Amino acid sequence: MPATIAPSYSLDRAITSNNVVFKNDIEPATIIYSLRTGKITHIIQPPASSYDDPRLAKLGITAPEQFRDIGELHILPGLVDAHVHLNEPGRTEWEGFETGTKAAAAGGVTTLIDMPLNAIPPTTTIDNFKLKLDAAKGQCWVDVGFWGGIIPGNVDQLVPLVNAGIRGFKCFMADSGVEEFPMVQRFDIELALKTLKAQPTLVMFHAEICNEHTTPQLDFDNMDHSCYDSFLKSRPEIMEVEAISTVIEASKVAPNLPLHIVHLASKDAIPLVRKAKQDRVKLTAETCFHYLSFTAETIKDKATHFKCVPPIREAEVNKQLWSALKTGEITSIVSDHSPCTPILKLLDEGDYFRAWGGISSVGLGLSILWTAIQLGHPEFDLVDVARLTSYNTAYQAGLIDTKGSIDVGKDADFCIFDADGTLFVDQTLLPFKNKLTPYHGSHLNGLVVETILHGETIFTHTAGHISEPTGQLLLEKRTY
Repeated sequence: MPATIAPSYSLDRAITSNNVVFKNDIEPATIIYSLRTGKITHIIQPPASSYDDPRLAKLGITAPEQFRDIGELHILPGLVDAHVHLNEPGRTEWEGFETGTKAAAAGGVTTLIDMPLNAIPPTTTIDNFKLKLDAAKGQCWVDVGFWGGIIPGNVDQLVPLVNAGIRGFKCFMADSGVEEFPMVQRFDIELALKTLKAQPTLVMFHAEICNEHTTPQLDFDNMDHSCYDSFLKSRPEIMEVEAISTVIEASKVAPNLPLHIVHLASKDAIPLVRKAKQDRVKLTAETCFHYLSFTAETIKDKATHFKCVPPIREAEVNKQLWSALKTGEITSIVSDHSPCTPILKLLDEGDYFRAWGGISSVGLGLSILWTAIQLGHPEFDLVDVARLTSYNTAYQAGLIDTKGSIDVGKDADFCIFDADGTLFVDQTLLPFKNKLTPYHGSHLNGLVVETILHGETIFTHTAGHISEPTGQLLLEKRTY
């Protein structure tokens, strides 16, 4: 391939693998990248077997320390987790930039996008965004971008936030669980869409509606609140269906503005998304690692570390979510890492209705997904994984020019993955702040051996993290 970046010889490096995960295939290749720019400069096929390959000499690779051959290990593009709650400032005891980005790096995630809640204050105004940036500086082990929030009354802040580098906006169509981020009504949604219709941005929806039509008539006082089935019955699929229907109807006020459904967890909503796409509505949807790896039938009473909203549903829903990934109604997979202090999970009393809803999994996703694929979804491979967790999420965040795939000119962000390795999840050893995850005790297939950001190793499974953070804050205004 032709060079797009002038090499800096002393700072050029080459890495060779028999299994480089490109957009459409897994192939042997040598990747040349510059430590000066942090960019991929060349891709050589067939690959070089040593540093003295004459093709490498022409590109400035002339010494053994410039060349690595990792054999059968896979090189994936660094994962882009587009749904992470880092909670700093304001609820930094729940999670923070340092611990959250270290956890991401340990799992091959090189870019994450921070959600506008549950920090205090939320990212809903320019002034609040400045506080968020001040808190993030010097604490990020991976690159970090930011979503803003849509709440009632902040429409005048939306375009200034776009101009300040916010990648897009999220709103809640149900109670968010925190008072500083109130839910929106149809009027608020349409006003925001009209305001943003000419902007290069994205509007995302926590798509659940709780009203007299969607909320089941249950005797809550006499229900067993420690029983997972009670909680599941309280949040039926119709809540997601009605919310997504509302989003599709509201899209008519700004038909060219991209819209996105976060954490889809309903089989009944999938036909709505399919029909919307057929009707040329600019609508995409994501799901989460936990919806693809757990089912309601296996969740025990009082196991509130499994609580999230929308809830983890039955095995049939799980099956349909996997099917929608294959047929394209769902285009991405994210963590929705939403931690809290363990006390808020009410583990002793196990009250599913009062416990905080959120699952901690940032940095575990690649092994979670690879395990699920090997156990029951052989129609997927690591090309699919890279598309769903890196390319499509980078596109969602307006970062596809620099992130999401292994291509000349893009950032040299790589995840070195041992597809035959094993990750034992011991929550006491995980980098994120509060050591509580439903994956504790799991033996997961596949192991992240190394994470490379802008050409520099930031984590290895054997040595851990580098001593100083090198992640960048992604504040350039998006263009699409």
